[in-house]
Amino acid sequence: MRRSIPAIVSVLLAPLALAAWSTANAADPAPAATAAVAPGATPIPAPSAAPDAHPRAVITTSLGAVTVELDPVKAPLTVANFLDYARSGYFEGTVFPRVIPGFMIQGGGLLPDLEPKPGQRAPIRNEAANGLKNTRGTLAMARTSVPDSATSQFFINIADNAFRDHRDDSAAGMGYAVFGRVVGGQDVIDKIASQRTASNGMHQDVPLTKVIIESVKVLPAKP
Repeated sequence: MRRSIPAIVSVLLAPLALAAWSTANAADPAPAATAAVAPGATPIPAPSAAPDAHPRAVITTSLGAVTVELDPVKAPLTVANFLDYARSGYFEGTVFPRVIPGFMIQGGGLLPDLEPKPGQRAPIRNEAANGLKNTRGTLAMARTSVPDSATSQFFINIADNAFRDHRDDSAAGMGYAVFGRVVGGQDVIDKIASQRTASNGMHQDVPLTKVIIESVKVLPAKP
């Protein structure tokens, strides 16, 4: 049964944290995968300058393909992280396990049985203070209540969600790092967002029909 957007927002504004898939944090909008990185893991270093100022990738799903354009100038760590996962094939076979119409769709870390896919890397630094906003069609990182905890899971905003933007450097005000935008296939995103959902164990807003990420392919750099 779907919940109304005002009811969702009233629950989410208090913590403003996309928490891990756990019963204690089930109300958060875009949680990170259950598989936590071992304490003390070292975040990946800052990447060198990207050869393509605005790399693009095609996310092929069981409901169609979506093209995203990334912003390594504003979000270098986050873009490098996403590209590394994409080029390694990590996203293949994962699902969109949480879909909230008028809000967001999330994927990139759980398998169809809703178990975390092995192989997640160390978390990255939160780049939410980069000036990019959580507007409709933007791509951002899911994380736990710890600001610097994003690994593989990402979400795509279905609406303008200003309450997820960076406000300050506190844990509550850090926000969620935007690192790209949809430039093709927004109709596919809306189709995913329209799927009927239900609770499945500890997971909420799970599509009744699995939406699979079949591949994420990085396009050749523009000349």
